[in-house]
Amino acid sequence: MRLLLFGPPGVGKGTQAQLLSKEFSVPHVSTGDVLRAAVADGSELGKRAKAVMDSGNLVTDEIMIGIVREVLASPKTAQGFILDGFPRTLAQAIALSHIFEELDIRDFKVIDLKADDEEIVQRLSNRLVCPKDGRIYNKLTDGLAAGDPCPVCQTPLVQRNDDKEQTVRERLRVYHSTTEPIIHYYANSGVVLSVEATGSVDVVNREIKLMLRESGPD
Repeated sequence: MRLLLFGPPGVGKGTQAQLLSKEFSVPHVSTGDVLRAAVADGSELGKRAKAVMDSGNLVTDEIMIGIVREVLASPKTAQGFILDGFPRTLAQAIALSHIFEELDIRDFKVIDLKADDEEIVQRLSNRLVCPKDGRIYNKLTDGLAAGDPCPVCQTPLVQRNDDKEQTVRERLRVYHSTTEPIIHYYANSGVVLSVEATGSVDVVNREIKLMLRESGPD
């Protein structure tokens, strides 16, 4: 099982990646996690990434592509992977195609999780987080507000800056302009499975697995 997960911020990629990873017994390859792991391991690419991050800059495509290649070439992903957060640009998608060719990775699926922008804005702008344990709540459905005590540990809840409406709309703009074109890049290959992601976590998960079964072995 080799899957690439796409979708706008807040659509639930990370949650679905974790579920699918457990269900299919393949590793969840989150670019954030593998980047931190490379830095912690002190690999050559990790050292370069740390130097860039310490200077306050974004890690370059060259470094990120190299780190992803190392992970996909490692024994832990030999039986499959769930790739979450990469590629983010068309240039990265083209580079990933070269990596797949080099590693003889031929069978994979692209899961395109879809949701209307306004649904995403409402979902994220109403999200509250407990800074102590990371639990997530919703202003509307849970009847809570920023500063209210966490129902579990009583720590004051916060709204992350990334979840404020103006920031969410900017994140969506960037997604549509830089990441969404990747779906068109893969479309002609017949590997894209589009899934409506506005339902519950369980409903979306069932839909993904249904589409995978219907699309045949990968």
